[in-house]
Amino acid sequence: MKTLAISTLTICGIDELPGNSSREVTHVLSVLDPDRAELDAFGAYGAHHRVTLRFHDIIEPLPGQIMPAAEHVGEILRFGEGRRETATARTAGHLLVHCHMGISRSTAAMLALMAQADPTESEDALFARLREIRPQAWPNSVMVGFADRQLGRQGRLTEALGRHYAHQIEVQPKFRVWMNDLGRKRELEMAL
Repeated sequence: MKTLAISTLTICGIDELPGNSSREVTHVLSVLDPDRAELDAFGAYGAHHRVTLRFHDIIEPLPGQIMPAAEHVGEILRFGEGRRETATARTAGHLLVHCHMGISRSTAAMLALMAQADPTESEDALFARLREIRPQAWPNSVMVGFADRQLGRQGRLTEALGRHYAHQIEVQPKFRVWMNDLGRKRELEMAL
C-alpha cells in the first residue's frame, strides 16, 4: 500500500497479538465483538495509532448481535484516508489489522484499505495480495459488499470475492465445513 506510506501489512487474530509487539507496529485497526473486553496486549506495543470498531462477524441478522454495517466500513475507509493524509510525515509504517481469529472481519477490512489505496489495481490482484498477507483469509461478504459500493467498484469486488472463496475452498477444503457450520452457506454458494 504505497499510497498509504505503510511498508508492512499484518493481519492476525487476538492470540497472535503478543507475538507482534516487537514488530514496530505504527497503526492498528481492531475489529472486536461488542462485548469483548479491552485487550491488554497493546500495553506491550510501542507508540501507535489505534482505532477500534465493534460488531459481530455475521452475514445474516441474528438476535442480540450487531451486523457489519455501511457505517463500519465507512469508518475503515476514513481510517485509511487518515493514513494517506499523514503519509508525508513518515517514511515507513506497519499497519496491523486484527479481529478475533484474523480470518474474516480483519481480512475484509484490509481488503477495503488495499482497494482504497490502489483504485486501479484489479480486484483479483487485490485478493491475491490479501492471500499473501493472510493465507487463511475468508473476508466477510457483507463488509466486502459495502466496500465495493463505497469505493465505486460496481460489483467487481463482490464478484472477485466469489472467485477468492472458490480458491480458498480448493486449497483449504476445511473452509467448506467451517463456513457451513457457521451458517455462512451464502458465502459458500458465492464460490460456485
